[in-house]
Amino acid sequence: MNLNIHYLQHVPFEGLGSMEPWFRKGGYRISSTPLYLNQNLPALTDLDWLVVMGGPMGAHDESKHPWLKDEKRFIESAIKAGKIVLGICLGAQLIADVLGARVFGNKHREIGWFPIRFSKQIEQSAFQGVFPPVIKAFHWHGDTFDIPESATLLVSSEACAHQGFIVEDRILGFQFHLETTPEAARALIENCGNELDGSRYVQSEAEILSDPGRFHPINQVMNAVLQRLETRFAPSAR
Repeated sequence: MNLNIHYLQHVPFEGLGSMEPWFRKGGYRISSTPLYLNQNLPALTDLDWLVVMGGPMGAHDESKHPWLKDEKRFIESAIKAGKIVLGICLGAQLIADVLGARVFGNKHREIGWFPIRFSKQIEQSAFQGVFPPVIKAFHWHGDTFDIPESATLLVSSEACAHQGFIVEDRILGFQFHLETTPEAARALIENCGNELDGSRYVQSEAEILSDPGRFHPINQVMNAVLQRLETRFAPSAR
C-alpha cells in the first residue's frame, strides 16, 4: 500500500504485536518513536496512520514522564490533520484525554481473558460485521475513561463499562488488547507481574498462558479491524 505507519511506544516490552506482520505483509512502511528514550516525534507529513500503544504509566503521569505532554499534543494534531489514529490501552486513554474526556482509575483492575460485548451502535459504523457480538479478549489495565462527547461507545465488559470508542470511523480507542501474542503476554508478565494481585478480575500467570490457542482468534479480529481501516481510508491517504 506504500502507506506510512508510525507507532508511539511507551516501554520496550509493548510493541505492535500481531499488527506488525500484518503491516509488513501489506507493504506498509513502519516507523516508531520510543518515547521512553526521549526521542523526537516525527512530522505529521511523514505518517498516514498513528498507532498509540500501551504502557504501565497513567495518562496523567507527566511529572514522571514529561514526554506525555508532547505526546498528547502530537496525538491531538494527528486527529485534527485527519489521520487514522488507533489507541491501545494507555493509547486509548491518551486519545480520550485529548478529546476532553476524563481518565481515571477503574473500580477493578482487569488482567487476563475476559469477555467483551460490542454495542449495537457498531452496526452504524464502518466496522459493521467486523466484530462478533461477544469475544473473549486479553486485558491488562487498571484505569478507564469516560467516552468523549464526539465518540460512540462500542465495547463494554463486566469489570469495565467503557472498553472502546470510535470517532468519525477513523479514530479508535481500545482498552483491551487484540494484538497480544503469546510472546507479548509473557513480556507483560515478566515486566508487570507484580500487578497479578489475585483480585476478582485478575488471573494468574498460569491462567493467562494456559491456552496459547486463544491468541490467534483475537489477532484475526485485529487483522479485520486493520483491513477495514485500510479499505475505507487507504485510497485518500496515498
